[in-house]
Amino acid sequence: MNIIETNIPEVKLLEPKIFGDERGFFMETFRDNWFREHISDCTFVQENHSKSNKNVLRGLHYQTAHTQGKLVRVVIGSVFDVAVDLRKSSPTFGKWFGTVLSAENKRQLWIPEGFAHGFYTLENNTEFVYKCTDYYDPSSEHSLLWNDPTIGIEWNLIGEPNLSAKDMAGKILAEAVVFE
Repeated sequence: MNIIETNIPEVKLLEPKIFGDERGFFMETFRDNWFREHISDCTFVQENHSKSNKNVLRGLHYQTAHTQGKLVRVVIGSVFDVAVDLRKSSPTFGKWFGTVLSAENKRQLWIPEGFAHGFYTLENNTEFVYKCTDYYDPSSEHSLLWNDPTIGIEWNLIGEPNLSAKDMAGKILAEAVVFE
């Protein structure tokens, strides 16, 4: 697995080694001992899978209790995936990193605890899979406003994003609950 550094040191882009021939391909998507040694000494307890049509924007979500680190990837289609640093004591507080994850490039993104996460689907029937380091807890979930101008995420929207009511009501960074 190749580790690609990002503008936020704790957020890592992972590129698997792909072994392919005329029959198809094989790749290792996760190995616990490698991940613990090179990325984070954590345990994944939940895995989620979502399917979305083109122009769906999900996020930016985070939990303040039962905080979650996430290892995310796309198995069908493509997304623009974003992490926003919400750790007030961090030198990258309020900064974001975004990248295209796709079934074609097979890359994964590691988003540690203390970050908001969201993605924008670039194709119909996109399937997104992610491992989490803690269980989903709706009582501690928050949404950061996806288009907060102080954060300035460059989503490169194809059209108007399709948002949930929860995501339309997200808080701007200045009003959001953040981490110390």
